[in-house]
Amino acid sequence: MKRYDLRHLKDDFYDRMIELIDTGLENKEVGIFLFEIGDFSTLQKSADVIRDAGHDLLNSLKFNEVDWTVVVRKAS
Repeated sequence: MKRYDLRHLKDDFYDRMIELIDTGLENKEVGIFLFEIGDFSTLQKSADVIRDAGHDLLNSLKFNEVDWTVVVRKAS
């Protein structure tokens, strides 16, 4: 399991998240991604991006007032 902090990317974290899943995780390994939400549209878009890339969204949690985490398992 690896943890990645993408908060510094603001609303432009999607490509970097998929890149980290594809290159930084082994097949079936879980990654935790922390990002900052502006509005809640980023949550649905992140779920869609993960699904479209063929990976599994395991969980999505509010971390604090502005930060959100998603837990993703890399597909084999």
